[in-house]
Amino acid sequence: MNTNAVYVFATWQVKDGQTENVLSLLKEVAEASRNEKGNLFYKIHQSIADRNTIVLSEGYADQTAVNEHRDSPHFKEIVIGKIVPLLEKREVVATNEIAE
Repeated sequence: MNTNAVYVFATWQVKDGQTENVLSLLKEVAEASRNEKGNLFYKIHQSIADRNTIVLSEGYADQTAVNEHRDSPHFKEIVIGKIVPLLEKREVVATNEIAE
């Protein structure tokens, strides 16, 4: 098992007119995600230049915690089922921190 913390950065380009819907749904996802056993943090950001661009920064204790998050009912039902259809584009990058 990988014991390295995993940091996920997701950039979503929301379809015109759907940003408030996405942000409303994300509140529920964020609350449920923050309560997951392996979650370190779950933060929602909105671009200043383009209000339809949402950036998520998430931290998980390890890859197992990421997998559990992606298998969770709130991820499957809300993110995949309700939010993804409201997006023009979705990019997700999973990272490990590099020691300085």
